[in-house]
Amino acid sequence: MTHPLELGLDTFGDTTAGPDGAPLPHGQVIRDVVEEAVVADAAGVDFFGVGEHHRADFAVSSPETLLAGIAGRTTAIRLGSAVTVLSSDDPVRVFQRFSTLNALSSGRAEVVLGRGSFTESFPLFGYDLDRYEALFEEKLDLFAALLKGGPTTWRGTVRAPLDAQEVFPTVEGTLRTWVGVGGSPKSVVRAASHDLPMMLAIIGGDPMRFLPHVDLYRRAFAQFGRPVRPVGVHSHGHVAATDAEARDELWPDYKRMRDRIGAERGWPPMRRAEFDAEADGGSLYVGSPDTVARRIAATVRGLGLSRFDMKYSAGPLSHAKMMRSIELYGTRVIPRVREMLAERAAA
Repeated sequence: MTHPLELGLDTFGDTTAGPDGAPLPHGQVIRDVVEEAVVADAAGVDFFGVGEHHRADFAVSSPETLLAGIAGRTTAIRLGSAVTVLSSDDPVRVFQRFSTLNALSSGRAEVVLGRGSFTESFPLFGYDLDRYEALFEEKLDLFAALLKGGPTTWRGTVRAPLDAQEVFPTVEGTLRTWVGVGGSPKSVVRAASHDLPMMLAIIGGDPMRFLPHVDLYRRAFAQFGRPVRPVGVHSHGHVAATDAEARDELWPDYKRMRDRIGAERGWPPMRRAEFDAEADGGSLYVGSPDTVARRIAATVRGLGLSRFDMKYSAGPLSHAKMMRSIELYGTRVIPRVREMLAERAAA
């Protein structure tokens, strides 16, 4: 089955820097994200995703609340999480919040369910990291049951059971739900077993190294005897007028973000040569509109994608630079990607 291609943008609400270089207050960052979404909507971007974090370098801990504000300022763009950390939340409450967002946005809501790459939410909400796997597996199972609608009966070990329980508000139409996958084959098969689209987080290296995961996902659907669901990719990027300008704008702030996280995880500081290698052929989509479009089109073709989302925020990268990147992505990159894919199909 062929699914139409969608091209979106993601942000984690990274704590940006002001003109003096000092971090902006979280409140200002959140208001800036709303303005970024408004520009994305006007520029013709298909989807706008907001991540969930619980730490100082990211301002957004409640994506649904922020997306509800964006829904009132936009008309066409689809709105969702990137991702919702289901393991440390309650599936019923997540379902209720996103079904409410779906109503407010007239059917434009989506949710990407994942475990996240940070663990701060587990102690914050009283969850044991020793149950990391069971928490996600059981809660995803419950969320998938809720998506079917009607009274829900469910049993598990991580929350109270449900006995023919109805959950409100009911969803108008459907609530598009993805499973975020970082690269584990078990996670790939889990997404297919629940008949849900898969969103691959590819944040480094040649994106084609994920082709075996895409093949596994499609084989799983064949074994289940069901039509295959869409596959999407989330990767970092930045667009400017020229390749050199885009790299020079992004490099210092991307390095600050990468080195801060790397210090927590035991990674060495990022070198410029590593950054350039990722921009040349890895999973960093940075450059002029034509360069970024060419690299996105190659990834879409190579992996057979139905969605590509570019994370346009990068640590303290300024709001003004991100706004320009968003505009170029919507007005120049997206049309060029579609042209390239159409030309290739015709050839």
